[in-house]
Amino acid sequence: MEVEMKIRGLMMDPVTNMPIVILKDIGSDTVLPIWVGVYEANAIALEIEKVTTPRPMTHDLIKNVLVGLESQVRKVVVTELRDDTFFAVIWVERDGRIISIDSRPSDALALALRVDCPIFVEDDVLKSSKLAANNSERLTPEDLRKMLEDLNDEDLGRYKM
Repeated sequence: MEVEMKIRGLMMDPVTNMPIVILKDIGSDTVLPIWVGVYEANAIALEIEKVTTPRPMTHDLIKNVLVGLESQVRKVVVTELRDDTFFAVIWVERDGRIISIDSRPSDALALALRVDCPIFVEDDVLKSSKLAANNSERLTPEDLRKMLEDLNDEDLGRYKM
């Protein structure tokens, strides 16, 4: 089962100093942190902040190619968590045909923001991430939950690189 989520914001992991995209279930308080690379976080941050670059960035290029091919991104789905790595699929429609494209979640999320399509996470991923978090050297689920509960909109606003 797929759970619809929204990007709640970006933050830095105080332990690893890596960016984290915070996804939040639109129907509950469930959150899913996804650790991403610095460049991918920057691509997401640019779109969250609605910053216009002088030339198209990679995800803008992908959007432009899809539009030029008269294709629409229907949704992106975080499909799997395996060996501490998230996997995603971008679902594209062209000429009535649905095409699935393997993707890193960070790229799928950056594209989803640009084309304004829904973001989903498989329910099994949410369950797996809770189990994986218990065995992880990163923040414990309780540490992360406490940190997220204490954040306000300003904390989740501007993302500093």
